[in-house]
Amino acid sequence: MYEKPVLIVGAGPTGLTLALELARRSVPFRLIESAATPFEGSRGKGIQPRTLEIFDDLGVIDQILAAGALYPKFRFHAGPLSLRAGSLDPAKKPTESVPYPNLWMVAQARTEAILRDRLYALGGRAEFATALQTFTNNADNVEATLSTGETLRASYLIGCDGGKSTVRKTLGLLLEGEGLDEKPMVVADVEVEGLNHQDWHIWPLTEVGALALCPLPNTPFFQLTAKIPAENIEPAVYKATGHRVTRVAWSSVYQPAVRMVNRFRIGRVFLAGDAAHVHPPTGGQGLNTGIQDAYNLGWKLSHVIRGGPASLIDTYESERLPIAAAVLGLSKRLLQTRSIKRGDATNQLALHYRTSPLSSGDAYGTLRPGDRMPDARLDDGTRLFDHLRGTHATELATPDGTCILIRPDGYIAHIGRTRFPEYGGEPTHLVTSSIPHH
Repeated sequence: MYEKPVLIVGAGPTGLTLALELARRSVPFRLIESAATPFEGSRGKGIQPRTLEIFDDLGVIDQILAAGALYPKFRFHAGPLSLRAGSLDPAKKPTESVPYPNLWMVAQARTEAILRDRLYALGGRAEFATALQTFTNNADNVEATLSTGETLRASYLIGCDGGKSTVRKTLGLLLEGEGLDEKPMVVADVEVEGLNHQDWHIWPLTEVGALALCPLPNTPFFQLTAKIPAENIEPAVYKATGHRVTRVAWSSVYQPAVRMVNRFRIGRVFLAGDAAHVHPPTGGQGLNTGIQDAYNLGWKLSHVIRGGPASLIDTYESERLPIAAAVLGLSKRLLQTRSIKRGDATNQLALHYRTSPLSSGDAYGTLRPGDRMPDARLDDGTRLFDHLRGTHATELATPDGTCILIRPDGYIAHIGRTRFPEYGGEPTHLVTSSIPHH
């Protein structure tokens, strides 16, 4: 029987992020994906500022920025009339504390390709056409059977296999919540004649309701969203807009809903991303929340596999489950109010773990244990994020004697006078500097 410490099921953004976190810590794993080939669509195209910070840490930020663009302005159409309006998220300039302040648009397939390339550079890979058939969740391991005929014994299994998750169903967990619209939506990548690629075109009053065509950066495609049959895209778009669809590269149908499980872990099996919580597209939260699930779990799992206390991975559920619930509530409100406002409410920079058992100590200015640590310019001219990048924890010792311990995932673990020479299974990187009193 083949053995690995970790089996990751699902090679989308969540599974790839988790694999990267393990690979850069030299923790052996297998990453399997039931699909025969990589995903080809644009589905989760919005990357939030907090996720951009994670991509900086993972070493892919330059590729992500090069592949994408700011969101375009809206252009509303009604018969012969056309009116240009604002964008989802007006462009903001970087600041000392927020180096990536803007929502960034990258087609999901391109994001996944960048993450796969980075994983390959670290010696890992995704195995396509390899599905999980069943598993047994034992006291000291997980035994899994794969579609290749292999049996695999792993210390932990993580289900990152989407809304129809085999892992979740095998665990007997239900996605509880509600549908938000009786009529399904189609999302598709299409080429369209006669439309400029500078604007996000919206026809709000067609016979089928609102129809939108958003230009995808560095591609000839628009992302179509509308309540039309997937098999009828070309004539439906022409009838609604007067523009011809010359190619449909990818399409999918979904039912807007907010649903999540009530547990993220049973025994040695975990859920992350859409396997644990399903979001409507409003607010661009689904892909980002899944990536942050993986970013939270990866360093904890690595530490435990290396002999750290098993209680550390208990905090994955206690930290991420309330975050997912809060984000689902936000997505629901945005959909029901039809709000197009974005920014601080959706950028995920303010999400925190203040009530976590891993957060302790006192406030320092506006900083609290459990908060995301902002970037800062240090006394030697370097940026704090340059010191945080990597698998280690970081301790910032200020001239006034305060020590700020920053977890490997960039959140504040402790503020006080106590020193932590080691944290999360790695020697703590010490930085001494004054910082702006946030």
